[in-house]
Amino acid sequence: WNCQTMRASPAKLGGLPFLLGRGWNQVTWPGKQFPTSDQLDALEIDHPIWLRRVDGHAGWANSKALHLAGIDKSTQSPEGGEILRDSKGEPTGILIDNAMALLQKAIPAVTLAQEKKCLQNAFSRALSLGLTSVHDAGINEKTLNAYRELSREGAIPIRMYPMLSVDSHNYAKLLKAGHIGSPEDRLYMRSIKLSADGALGSRGAALLEPYHDHPAEKGLLLYPEAKMLSLLKLATDNDFQVNVHAIGDRANHIVLNHLETLDKTESQQKHRHRVEHAQVIEVKDIPRFTQLNLIASMQPTHATSDKNMAGDRLGEKRLVGAYAWQTLLDQGTPIAAGSDFPVEPANPLFGLHAAVTRRDRQGNPSEGWRTEEAMTLEQALRAFTLDAAYASHQEKVIGTLEPGKFADFILLDKDIFEIDPQEIWRVQVLQTWVEGERVYQKPL
Repeated sequence: WNCQTMRASPAKLGGLPFLLGRGWNQVTWPGKQFPTSDQLDALEIDHPIWLRRVDGHAGWANSKALHLAGIDKSTQSPEGGEILRDSKGEPTGILIDNAMALLQKAIPAVTLAQEKKCLQNAFSRALSLGLTSVHDAGINEKTLNAYRELSREGAIPIRMYPMLSVDSHNYAKLLKAGHIGSPEDRLYMRSIKLSADGALGSRGAALLEPYHDHPAEKGLLLYPEAKMLSLLKLATDNDFQVNVHAIGDRANHIVLNHLETLDKTESQQKHRHRVEHAQVIEVKDIPRFTQLNLIASMQPTHATSDKNMAGDRLGEKRLVGAYAWQTLLDQGTPIAAGSDFPVEPANPLFGLHAAVTRRDRQGNPSEGWRTEEAMTLEQALRAFTLDAAYASHQEKVIGTLEPGKFADFILLDKDIFEIDPQEIWRVQVLQTWVEGERVYQKPL
């Protein structure tokens, strides 16, 4: 979504010394092993290279990038991160979670003008996919400034709900400045994003018990528990909603504990706090989502992408509380469905398909994966529309087509309620409308 996700080739670097990219996933490769800097070095590209994993929770560097960042055998792994090493203790080129910051500090920052251009490109892409509203999960101060300039210029053609990252420069000051915009505006910010742990694919998700396929590891918490609570409390003290990334069952348990602690001091119901991903939950923790009035912000395509890996990482026992959409819905917990792009494709029709079929776009597995947790099409459509609007405090102005709400809608080439559910992902967006204005037309 922002400039840190852009791909570039050496010929298009425009003077920037780093070659940046994102999207690799060792789980899909033969052997499923993490790559090394040696493999990038063998390409003989005369640039430092930094390639983030598909989930954004690990990165792969060549030797030149490691050298520029000063990462060597003596460099210590930071709290909440890990530098993978070979048998001699040398960095392999893979940095996990907070260790990525050691390298990223060496990458030149983009300018405000570049940031604005990135956002404008992303707006166009989102509208072409039928997105009329996007929740941008975790922005820094520079991106916020780019949004604000575009808003003043009347150059935001889509509805944006960005979340301020707790790692942002001037985090406390920006919170004290208050909300930006209102539910009716194209730019509306009243929430923060905190990542409690890493991701399952890179074994950074924090688990209560060791990884089934790596018994020496339990994953990583990205903040000490006390600091995590203080960051959340600072947000709620300033009337901000908190959106907390929690993938592993330990991370979810800790986040639930923190939100319960805040609720005991003052009811948090008004904020509509969200657990982003809520991916692997200990079964006894699931009812706490309803007890604490939480929203489960979940991404259906994660289940169909992870189905070949999740069992390896967790074992069958812990899958019972994983990707548990129907269990959450049955107890009354609203699900705000999304894509988590650029981790997954941004196309919401891919998400509707995955939610209903629990199959990938190739139709595998033929009977669906753990289909007892599948959504009905009505449930999935609501999760991508009205409940997503509820999750951004905008359900009174968007989320359904009815008098008094904005005319934000799309036209499709097929009726998704009349076709084989396996074909939903193939449906094409013909037009996208925001506030009664056509902002995208599919080329003839």
